[in-house]
Amino acid sequence: MNVKAIVTACLIAGLQLTGGGADAASWEPKKPIQLIVGFAPGGATDLIARAIATGAQEIMPVPIIVMNRPGAGGVIAAEFVAKAAPDGYTLLIAGGSESTAIPNHQKVGYSVTGSFRPIIHLVRLRIMINVRADSGFKSFNDLVTYAKANPGKLAYGNGGTGGLTHSTMLLVNKIANINTFDVPYKGDSEVVTALMSNQIQIVPVSPDQVKPWIDSGKVRPLAVTSNDRFPGYPDVPTLKELGYDIYLENMKGLVAPAGLSDEAYTYLHDYFKKAMESNAFKSLAARGDYEVTYMDGPAFGKAMQSMSNAIASALKK
Repeated sequence: MNVKAIVTACLIAGLQLTGGGADAASWEPKKPIQLIVGFAPGGATDLIARAIATGAQEIMPVPIIVMNRPGAGGVIAAEFVAKAAPDGYTLLIAGGSESTAIPNHQKVGYSVTGSFRPIIHLVRLRIMINVRADSGFKSFNDLVTYAKANPGKLAYGNGGTGGLTHSTMLLVNKIANINTFDVPYKGDSEVVTALMSNQIQIVPVSPDQVKPWIDSGKVRPLAVTSNDRFPGYPDVPTLKELGYDIYLENMKGLVAPAGLSDEAYTYLHDYFKKAMESNAFKSLAARGDYEVTYMDGPAFGKAMQSMSNAIASALKK
């Protein structure tokens, strides 16, 4: 190999190691970056935002500020970010109901595919289908068998009409060919309370919402809607294992307004990925029992679109 070829090879290797070279380094933040949260302080989305902000603050040259804009299941925050300048300074914690579910149920001022550029997936929250332990349902197939023989007699609760838990059961009804009916509540805690008082028979919620009741033997988890089993309850099967093609999760990641430059995307993705690997983020995520799950922007966007399409199919007559 001649000298020119050696120099060229070294330059290419250097660009690969730095993630794109001059273009990737041509954008860097000059003012604070806002992480917009569509829910009140103290909830899972807020805590995840503050965890990644803490991790990022150790390595980024500008302040990372968490701003709460709660309301309408996250729609208010999503609309705010969709209308913001695509300059890298306003990001949304996205991937949940506001991204995959609610836009299929009602008109919103944004499009998940057209209004945002996904940057990185951070955390996933499982959805688990649960019943009372004394319900007589030992498995998900027991529930399906009963529901088919008794259409319209089983009720499920949801923590917000049009949200992910509501949409989960609509998809379950369609794929399993059963008829259970919806009872809306103001939040997941009310849903669990309704289950324990026998007002409803089924609750699709995150495992942490029912953990005390499962551990005390009062609630039985029947299935999870992920592609793989939940490590916290490894004996609980996935719906796909049972033959039902359902994949839904409450995802949490970062998106920017559409039009974000490639240079800004690369910088934000790379720095927030480093933040995910920080001890600060890992310890805060572990404290909340959140599953840290990395995806790059395109993969995150594809996952959101896939879940949105599944929910859309469940709403078709």
